[in-house]
Amino acid sequence: MGQVPDIDVIDLRPLMPAQRHAKIFERVTALPLVASSVLLTAPAPKPLYSQPDAEYPGQFSWTYLEPGPEAGRVEIGRLAKAA
Repeated sequence: MGQVPDIDVIDLRPLMPAQRHAKIFERVTALPLVASSVLLTAPAPKPLYSQPDAEYPGQFSWTYLEPGPEAGRVEIGRLAKAA
């Protein structure tokens, strides 16, 4: 059987909101193509979605795994570039 790669989990809960944005941008821009990370935050980070999507339209996927309100989990992935 093939080995399943570890999922990169980023816990944003202890960070201030401004720090969360910086951490997300740092991590998502470093993601290789077709890779993903899971963000842990409280509540689910709807405002955090709009900024990466505005600056990098169509380059990232955003899937709510757990909506919150106490804890949210979101998988953010880097999409393959269109040919």
